[in-house]
Amino acid sequence: MVEFAPTVLGAVLVRESVDGAVGIRLTEVEAYTGAADPGSHSFRGMTARNATMFGPPGHLYCYFTYGMHHALNIVCDAAGVATGCLLRAGEVVVGADVARRRREAKPRASHLTDTALARGPGNLARALAATRADDGADLLGPEWSLWLPDRPVAAEGIATGSRVGVSGPGGHGDTYPWRFWIRGDPTVSAYRPAAPRARRG
Repeated sequence: MVEFAPTVLGAVLVRESVDGAVGIRLTEVEAYTGAADPGSHSFRGMTARNATMFGPPGHLYCYFTYGMHHALNIVCDAAGVATGCLLRAGEVVVGADVARRRREAKPRASHLTDTALARGPGNLARALAATRADDGADLLGPEWSLWLPDRPVAAEGIATGSRVGVSGPGGHGDTYPWRFWIRGDPTVSAYRPAAPRARRG
């Protein structure tokens, strides 16, 4: 899984819909390795929420988080081995007008730049109009598809670091430097460490 995640950089995730096609060139991802990874949703086993992670590869795992937005992962290991590649950010290369309408559906306090259309996992999912109904979608199907780059991003063009917003042992960047991004790409999101959780009395 950790080896797979950086190979997705530069790939284009496309969704066809009645609104039109939207394609996003992936510029930032994170790897999650299941039972061996305390930062993974599947660390403690299968639940109704994360069941897709235990399924066959080449499907989308979509979840709702923070009571605010959806996020998309690519399931990439054999059935029964729960892994996920979180899609953190990208450049809209197809259907920018459709993506912008979706992103600007709610009033905004500031102008939305082209580089911000799919910056951050929630924004990326919103640009694609992804919801929990897309959980388990086949990336070789008629609606969703993933197009790998003709040439992978060179190793020297890829940066690594701590995963964003992961608390506890899984957030230790020295042990889990499993966030990968294309160096210098303006669509990459800003790093934010996990906020400490207040203890309940």
